[in-house]
Amino acid sequence: MKKFAVVMVALFALGVATSEADLKGFLRNKGQSVKNNIENKIDRKINSTVDDAVDSVLDGKKKSDDESTTDDRRDDTKSDDNSTTANPTPTAKGETVKSDFVPGTVVIFEDDFENEQLGEFPSKWDLLENNAEVAKMNGKKAIRFEHGSDTYITPLLIDGNRKYLPEVYTLEFDFFSTGEEGHSSEYRLNLNATDDSKSSEMHFGNGDNGDGVIYWAVAKPNTGDVVNGNTSLKGLLKLNSWNHFALSFNKRALKVYINDKRVINIPNAAAADWFTINTAFWEDHIDYITNVRLAKGGVELYDRNAQSMTAVEKSIAATGKFVTHNILFATGKAELLPESMEEIQKVAEYMKKNPSVRFEVQGHTDNQGSDKVNDPLSQQRAEAVVKALAELGVDDFNLKAVGKGSHEPIADNGTADGRAQNRRVEFIKR
Repeated sequence: MKKFAVVMVALFALGVATSEADLKGFLRNKGQSVKNNIENKIDRKINSTVDDAVDSVLDGKKKSDDESTTDDRRDDTKSDDNSTTANPTPTAKGETVKSDFVPGTVVIFEDDFENEQLGEFPSKWDLLENNAEVAKMNGKKAIRFEHGSDTYITPLLIDGNRKYLPEVYTLEFDFFSTGEEGHSSEYRLNLNATDDSKSSEMHFGNGDNGDGVIYWAVAKPNTGDVVNGNTSLKGLLKLNSWNHFALSFNKRALKVYINDKRVINIPNAAAADWFTINTAFWEDHIDYITNVRLAKGGVELYDRNAQSMTAVEKSIAATGKFVTHNILFATGKAELLPESMEEIQKVAEYMKKNPSVRFEVQGHTDNQGSDKVNDPLSQQRAEAVVKALAELGVDDFNLKAVGKGSHEPIADNGTADGRAQNRRVEFIKR
């Protein structure tokens, strides 16, 4: 890990672009096996890029604005206050899913530094190396990292326990990217394990020319192998402004998001025990973080679509309705995705056990796109759910489809998380 860190710092300092030649040069000493794997990925990426470009020319047109901003739960990459990117343009080969982050609900550690005194070391943190202090940047109180040497900080938990990362968790914070010419910002997140071979790390920020990149070295469980990689952040980072970092770990799957766009997706990563945040030692770096939030929970990898019968029954008994975010549709369409059927099956089983129960099946969207699009789309999606239940043996006499569009939000449509909560199907007992 230390060798990886030194190489990554050097690449940031030199403003190295992530071209094929540069990356192959970097990998020359990383071992023949890893080198071959990454080179194959580069070749596949180049071929894919060429294919996509040809497809775009042959197709002759892009998806319409109304269709591209509809409310599929897994395609919410439209920019908001923390993002400068739009939805990826679909091609004839299919659609790209880039935003599925859901924050954990049980907060383990949280700090916005608002109650801290300027110039002091923040009271909720422990210092492992060098120096840092509370300062203000663009109107926000934050922790400012001293220049000239690595600075490492970690949450100061009351019991001093450094095995606090649960099986499923999310970690978020805001970081500042400078746009000043000749200056760069670099942040490092270290996911530490008692067994160092299971520790992972990632470096991200913007170089002297404003372009950004994120590098990672993620440990695999049990084998001691490491997955190395990088993704360009060009056009994604907001310079001279605050940006948002988010990470989710689900049992063994690690995902990282910058400004709501997923930039790392590792399906099989080693679990860590605790984390540190640090910055590089280059004197021209200007580094601040704030709004740190570590929480248990999130979207569980294999349980995301699997509500138990008990959960359905309890929800209906307690509230008279069952609300789910796990019935998914193709973007801009009323076509059910295959992974939705497990949830629909649970509702079907409940209705077969309770044949006299009647449900109003409501389709809800977020506010992306016009009512002219969302209102009929939500109605068609509700009808698609009714049809699927009928095909599973439910008497459709007991079902009524109602499209609610975006008119009954349950969360803030101004954030990606809020929009994800608003896109839902409700079964209302009548």
